[in-house]
Amino acid sequence: MATGLEDVALLAARVLFGGVLAFMGVNHFMQTEQMTGYAQHKGLPAPKLSVLASGAVLVLGGLAVVTGAFPAVGAVALAAFLLASAVTMHDFWAVPEDQQQDEMTSFLKNVALAGGALAFAAIASSTWAYSAGLSAF
Repeated sequence: MATGLEDVALLAARVLFGGVLAFMGVNHFMQTEQMTGYAQHKGLPAPKLSVLASGAVLVLGGLAVVTGAFPAVGAVALAAFLLASAVTMHDFWAVPEDQQQDEMTSFLKNVALAGGALAFAAIASSTWAYSAGLSAF
């Protein structure tokens, strides 16, 4: 059975994790032109559409985790986006040496966040979580 402290910790984790990702998605809409240029540089097809679609995934997925409305679906969508973004946008192995550290840091950040998203998906879809009465999720 979950304690009140566990519920509070899980709620705080959801707000922090999902809120940051949703905010990152809002930036896709506020900085569309700059991000489109970078996506084009990386060779993404339909770069502007890619920026807007990824922004939508981040906002909706982040809000799903924060609010608990379809949190497993939102978390899996976030994990898929983060892994795809890590490989396509932060390919540290294919950039000049002076850019490798920055791209590797971004790559590793996205992979770590994807791991967090998968953990949230597992918690949200777990029958244990529901049967244990985890009201925070």
